[in-house]
Amino acid sequence: MELTVLGSSGSFGAPAAGGACSGYLVRAGDTSVWLDCGNGTFSVLQEHLLVADLSAVVISHAHPDHCVDLYGLHVLCRYGMQRAGLPVFAPPGLRDRLGALVDGWEDTFDWYDVEDGDAATVDPLGLRFSRTDHPPPTMAVEVTGDEKRLVYTADTGPGWSVEAFESGADLVVSEASFLHADRRASLHLSAHEAGAGARAARARRLMITHLWPTLDPMDSVEEASEAFGDPVTLAAPHMVTQV
Repeated sequence: MELTVLGSSGSFGAPAAGGACSGYLVRAGDTSVWLDCGNGTFSVLQEHLLVADLSAVVISHAHPDHCVDLYGLHVLCRYGMQRAGLPVFAPPGLRDRLGALVDGWEDTFDWYDVEDGDAATVDPLGLRFSRTDHPPPTMAVEVTGDEKRLVYTADTGPGWSVEAFESGADLVVSEASFLHADRRASLHLSAHEAGAGARAARARRLMITHLWPTLDPMDSVEEASEAFGDPVTLAAPHMVTQV
């Protein structure tokens, strides 16, 4: 299983080049799943994948920095490729909420509502979902395939933990919006909490993402690494890693 980071900026696009918001491409064999469609990620996706080869989309929640580039995909599929029925897994209500702005939404995408504890398959990848501590309803995602396991926390406050999934994930991709001494909102994790949570879940590796754009990312890496007990990776657009 291979993970490509399409964007990693938290809440709004960073001012530097490559400052797209949350988005990841998970691939195993001929299967490719776009995991969160934050603003700026669709252009990066097209540098790594022919859109005709996209197998499915997973959206963790309704905040624009995680879903808004689905509109670009809709336009290309509907008017450029005449493609219909692309599977989209998302929390209930998101289909109608986003689709109110466009025509042909339900023709382009085949929507599957997912809630806490649900599972799905995009062969050969397995998906499991867990409701996090973040409004609106937000789903963390566990992806399994090639005898590897990836956990993506999506957005969450400290009331949810990676331990909601089986321990020992090969890679945890965790939001780490703030530094612990300056946690500006309880609906996101600090870098310390990201590291401590992954350590408690006995993750083999940790990648932090969704950093507040004005932070010095090296401070976040240092804080998360200390809490995790091993060096962590900082997500950045175009980064490719084997899970």
